[in-house]
Amino acid sequence: MCEKTIKVTQWLSNIFGDQPIPHYEVNTRTTEILYQLAECSEARCRDVVLLTEDLEQKAAEYGTEGSYLQELLLEGVGLSTSSLSKTASSYLNALEGSAMALNTKDTSLASYVAAMNDLTADILATEKKNQEMDHELTILRKKLTSALVLRKSLQEDLSKTEENQVVEKARAENRLQNMDFFKAKSEDLKFRIKAAENQLSASRMEPSLSHQALLDLSEKLAKLKQETIPMKKKLESFLDLTPNPSLAQVKIEEAKRELAAIDAELTMKVDMMEIAMPDQHARHMI
Repeated sequence: MCEKTIKVTQWLSNIFGDQPIPHYEVNTRTTEILYQLAECSEARCRDVVLLTEDLEQKAAEYGTEGSYLQELLLEGVGLSTSSLSKTASSYLNALEGSAMALNTKDTSLASYVAAMNDLTADILATEKKNQEMDHELTILRKKLTSALVLRKSLQEDLSKTEENQVVEKARAENRLQNMDFFKAKSEDLKFRIKAAENQLSASRMEPSLSHQALLDLSEKLAKLKQETIPMKKKLESFLDLTPNPSLAQVKIEEAKRELAAIDAELTMKVDMMEIAMPDQHARHMI
């Protein structure tokens, strides 16, 4: 921490020079931030120094190249830069500027061709990369559109689910209230049934006159009625016969006796039910 503080102080002194350093709160956070800024500033300064040295070296190389060309012109043609026309000087300056822009080793045609080829290759590579980026961008746009559509669909489904949840919640509350009502009603019916059973026990009602016994008797009565149906049909078939009157008369008499016995039994059952019901009603009135 002490080393960072010292470095920050030195860096600020170098930045502001003779001017006083502005007041700031010295703590761990500010010291760390200023230390990182100092590190970045020093790294950038080093990069600038290296770049300056590289440019100075290239300038020296171009100066040497220019001196060589001047000597070549002077020896070969007998011309110097001072003796060139204004147009020739502009061409020479353009040639020098092109060499610097293309970052060629010298101003020879081979260097220019190689530099142009490299520049063309860079342009083609950049165009290809741009096409790839455009393709990726198109894919991303399609994915974004699909994602937005899916998001909208999910939001609609969520809204419908929330609405259905509200409805189902209301139904569940209603069913719960109904269930509480049915429970209370069931308890009341159980109590009333128990009271009715106690009342029937106290009145000494015969088991044969109970509701279940009457239901069983009614079922037997219905069954007997069903049993008489085929006998009646059989009797009707005998009535339609004409061959032997005496034999038919015997069969008819037998069928009539059977039917009369069943009707008598049925009448007795009905009379018993009619007798039992008023008696039971009278006992309840008592």
